[in-house]
Amino acid sequence: MLLAVALLATAVAIFFVWQSTPSPQPLPPPTPATPITPSPSPTSTAKVTVHITGKIRKPGVYLLPSGARVTDAVAAAGGVSRSASTGSLNLARRLIDGEQIVVGSGKGLPISPATDPNGAILDPNATILDLNTATPDQLEQLPGVGEVLAARIAEFRTSRGGFTSIDQLREVSGIGPRKFEEIKPKVRV
Repeated sequence: MLLAVALLATAVAIFFVWQSTPSPQPLPPPTPATPITPSPSPTSTAKVTVHITGKIRKPGVYLLPSGARVTDAVAAAGGVSRSASTGSLNLARRLIDGEQIVVGSGKGLPISPATDPNGAILDPNATILDLNTATPDQLEQLPGVGEVLAARIAEFRTSRGGFTSIDQLREVSGIGPRKFEEIKPKVRV
């Protein structure tokens, strides 16, 4: 009798387990993909503020469209004075919000190597990069900085409106205390 009750209980348990298993349901047909239209770029109306000074006709602070170049800033300030030269400026470089451009002083170079009176570079290790104007290719010349880290530094600079101190390099992903100490003497702001 006990055996019959055990068999009946087992049969009932198997029936309920079989009934509780989910049955496959057909999937709905896929919805057709709709093309994504790009939204208008938010930088199209963005502006950068730059201070242009030095041997320029109308020095001052100018509001220029995002993506403007150094040549646009020089033109907005009335051009260079008669005795000035833009030879030290990279006129094709994009402007960074909040930067200062000094015309005719030689400070327009993103790289300022140590040179002798004839202009020859004395020591390539003495080259100092400006974090706000150096290109990613130039940043790759720093010790321990490769293509990816140079891109991160440039992205950090763009997202924050430029570097205000060298210590901000510590906030860039991939730059630890040791790498920062290697890079620190090779950069300026």
